[in-house]
Amino acid sequence: MLISIVLWLLAGLLAAAALVSLALMLATWRIGAKAERLVPACGKFIEIDGNRIHYVEEGEGRPIVFLHGLGAQLHHFRHTLFGRFGTGYRLIALDRPGSGYSVRARSATGRLPEQADIVRRFIEQLRLERPLIVGHSLGGAVALALATEHPTAISGIALLSPLTHLEARIGRRFDLLYVPSPLLRRVLAYTAAIPLSLRYAQPTLRFIFAPQAVPADYMIAGGGWLGLRPSHYFATSTDIVAVERDLGQIERRYSDIAMPAGILFGTGDRVIGEAVHGEPMLDKISGLDFERIEGLGHMPQFVEPERVVAFIQRVAARGFANAR
Repeated sequence: MLISIVLWLLAGLLAAAALVSLALMLATWRIGAKAERLVPACGKFIEIDGNRIHYVEEGEGRPIVFLHGLGAQLHHFRHTLFGRFGTGYRLIALDRPGSGYSVRARSATGRLPEQADIVRRFIEQLRLERPLIVGHSLGGAVALALATEHPTAISGIALLSPLTHLEARIGRRFDLLYVPSPLLRRVLAYTAAIPLSLRYAQPTLRFIFAPQAVPADYMIAGGGWLGLRPSHYFATSTDIVAVERDLGQIERRYSDIAMPAGILFGTGDRVIGEAVHGEPMLDKISGLDFERIEGLGHMPQFVEPERVVAFIQRVAARGFANAR
């Protein structure tokens, strides 16, 4: 009798777990479908070694390629900076592999040298003549990997609130994202992660934008809804785990960077501290153009777009002059 009761209890628990999992999967599907309806793909696609890269471009002239940060997508530049540069530039923003509408190859690892090589191949396939690379946050780390691994492919780097140094357990600030097991990462992506992300979206965004306010149009015009898709969560988690494998080694090569380079950082950044990831770079890259903005948080392109454009153009002028 006791064994039968235990078996019935176990069966009940398994059935309940299955129902909960099914409910989470349905919720994830609904949220993802809503995200794609509100923020559809808006650009072109190109295949690079099994990666399907989504990108947008605007204008004609010297090329500038924009690399977004962790969990973001190309709207972080298209919405904030495109249209502010004037003539003479070809502006290209891409969804990094796995983010936005870009699809990461099955064999891809998300490691920084791998992402840098994909950007190099992207430059080659679009036949861009030594573009300036703009990288925000984690996109800054990819830009630095590109500058150390493939310096002849680009004319310079302009970094916005960049991730530059390996901190102990860098994923500590994003515990839901730091999932070392690929299998568990995929299970979470299609069950609990997206409903939880939606529930805590506003506190998370307030942290990322602090001390400034979250823009009212961020979720749609800024592409925020796209982060609430299982494929995007999986890629973001993969990125944050992969950073720890390579950033320390890339750091040791910063002194090799001889191209024009600039960093813009806000002293109020609560996501990536300027004291750790900004100021130390002055001693590592010769001739670094360093612009510090008092009180600015982690999202300068949303808060100070005109100042960011002026900074990028200043670095671009040096880079393109050297590339002639």
